[in-house]
Amino acid sequence: MLIATWNINGFRASFDKGLFNFMSKYSPDLLCLQETKAHPDQLQENQKNIYPYEHWSICGKKKGYSGTVIFSKKPALNISYGMGIKKFDWEGRIVIFEHKHFILLNIYFPNGALTLQRHLFKQEFLKKLPAFLEELKYKKQKELIVVGDYNIAYKEFDVHSPKTLQNTSGFLPEERQWFEEFLKKGFVDVYRHFYPNKTEAYTWWSLREKARANNKGWRIDHICITEKLLAKIKSIEILDKQLGSDHCPLIMNIEA
Repeated sequence: MLIATWNINGFRASFDKGLFNFMSKYSPDLLCLQETKAHPDQLQENQKNIYPYEHWSICGKKKGYSGTVIFSKKPALNISYGMGIKKFDWEGRIVIFEHKHFILLNIYFPNGALTLQRHLFKQEFLKKLPAFLEELKYKKQKELIVVGDYNIAYKEFDVHSPKTLQNTSGFLPEERQWFEEFLKKGFVDVYRHFYPNKTEAYTWWSLREKARANNKGWRIDHICITEKLLAKIKSIEILDKQLGSDHCPLIMNIEA
């Protein structure tokens, strides 16, 4: 089973710039997109009904902001949205797909760079999420897969210039510490498990100063799983040549 995750920075903008070609070429069984910036009723006809099942979590107050979606070839046992905290959930940041063997969460973590208020919003989101995941795992008695744009790079070689960026949102000490603590709670960063020492492996590049052409990037998009699923993972790849967004996709092959 192929699971893909990609922050496409606008579904409609990305569709003809690489997203549709990616869907056609790789045809993931579960395709998780973040920052869709669209409601389903805004899509053009050729952008609809690409997959048999679509599960959209949309921003409840304004169109063109945030949003996540899971496309699937087979139906879910159950679908839910958010983690039960209104101020996070109205931004459409979480879709939860229950498979017979696991629970998949597609999450678009907040970006804290814009203002102090958004920084604090992100920190509160990070504080609340682990308890929610623990409760979900206990309630469903299933292993978890957490994919998405985490908006955090936590190792020094996950950014192109760690000294310069150490005080930048997404690479702040408290965010890096959160990620390390998150992993200690029983999660595995799948890419780093397979490629522990690989450098210059990035998933996002600023649109400024030819950052992508010069590979001045960040690894902020991740697939993390609970430890018992690790034996089922066949491969994972960062598709850094795939165009269509300022991010690139990750694709994971799991036995399921």
